[in-house]
Amino acid sequence: MSGLTHIDADGAAHMVDVAGKAVTTREATATGHIAIAADALAAIRDGATRKGDVLAVARIAGIMAAKRTADLIPLCHPLPLTRVTLDLAIAADGITATATAATEGKTGVEMEALTAASVALLTIYDMAKALDRGMTISGLRLLAKSGGASGDWQAA
Repeated sequence: MSGLTHIDADGAAHMVDVAGKAVTTREATATGHIAIAADALAAIRDGATRKGDVLAVARIAGIMAAKRTADLIPLCHPLPLTRVTLDLAIAADGITATATAATEGKTGVEMEALTAASVALLTIYDMAKALDRGMTISGLRLLAKSGGASGDWQAA
């Protein structure tokens, strides 16, 4: 099981000890997309849904989720986030969520960015499901990360 930091020598899951790691500036960006029927997308864009401003609620939900990542993902360290941004871009076929999380810490913020993007998309689904139950969430992935011992990384 070498190479997996959350697995110990006996194969048991454990939380990684980051005590000896240096505090560095760390940032990660993640994205995902929700495909939405044209009429439902128009209602979201125009603010004409019965549940209110879908995009505003999804943005707040994503930011709140980033702050609660350690409560949702069992082996994640709780992090003092210095910034979380969430962009929701409307396209012809749906909405793309792009989240960026940052911290000054000993471990990365990839999971916080991924959690923010995914919860924003789930919130859009929840708020618009009366208009389109066939919405599809896809493409959730890390776009980039910086900081830490492993350095910078960008998706191809």
